[in-house]
Amino acid sequence: MNKRQQIGFDHPVASDITPESVFRARRSFLGTAGVAALGGLLPAAQALAAQDGLAALPARLDPRDSTTEKPTPYSDVTTYNNFYEFGTSKSDPSRYAGSLRTRPWTVVVEGEVAKPRSFGIEDLLRLAPMEERIYRHRCVEAWSMVIPWIGYPLSQLLRQVQPTSKARYVEFVTLLDPAEMPGQNDAVLQWPYLEGLRMDEAMHPLALLTFGLYGKLLPNQNGAPVRMVLPWKYGFKSAKSIVRIRLVEKQPVTSWMRAVPNWYGFYSNVNPNVSPQNWSQAHERRIGQGSFGGLFTPQVPTRMFNGYGEQVAQLYKGMDLSKDF
Repeated sequence: MNKRQQIGFDHPVASDITPESVFRARRSFLGTAGVAALGGLLPAAQALAAQDGLAALPARLDPRDSTTEKPTPYSDVTTYNNFYEFGTSKSDPSRYAGSLRTRPWTVVVEGEVAKPRSFGIEDLLRLAPMEERIYRHRCVEAWSMVIPWIGYPLSQLLRQVQPTSKARYVEFVTLLDPAEMPGQNDAVLQWPYLEGLRMDEAMHPLALLTFGLYGKLLPNQNGAPVRMVLPWKYGFKSAKSIVRIRLVEKQPVTSWMRAVPNWYGFYSNVNPNVSPQNWSQAHERRIGQGSFGGLFTPQVPTRMFNGYGEQVAQLYKGMDLSKDF
């Protein structure tokens, strides 16, 4: 078993700037819910993506789940990142993620399933039609972005392995390879990075198994070659560079739960009324917006469930979200 297929334990251990809102010249965006056209891909933005040397990833835009807010510039999306496997500074991932080899790549799906299976990354890319979703993305440091992600609902993959009646949670295990991920040489977390969802959260249409952004395959610093995107939760819940997905009966102990349990709970839903860290979550700063190239970015109020309450609030009916945070 190679490094990209490891971690078979029973109990986890924790381990602004030219706008590219212009990202779709080849099709207009007239949604069934009255979504207005967002514009086309400007030459400057197209050139930025081309410089990355990333292959195009065609996708059908889904206006039903997409916001009409102005997308964050591509240059910000790819240089201001949290990805501790490459360092704790926001600029570290774009500096150091070039060491990550994303081909070949295998994702093992196992646990409480009738048909456990290993999927090569090309298998995953062909598994279901690619959709583009323009999602708000919120981090606990009170900053946010709007990103056109490309993927398909995680449920499409999980149905392939036929979850059993015992499958109550989904655990995500990310790559462990300190040679390719130099941040793993530091003990800021226990590695590999682990995350999890309740089964109904994992099966929700907004839970996107993600392979690209802005019409291209994912850059390494954004979680290549495959990651989760969960727009109603804080960004750290969206596991990157996934190598293993396990369906389990017991709630997983995630990396940040293990590291700082009084700050980071299992659910980690965006909730402006709960600030488990030592700073407020009531407001956020939208990266890439504001005057002087984003130097003076205005703060805006944080919305419950990051503005996706209409879609997901029913998942938490009857729960005290100040305790189950």
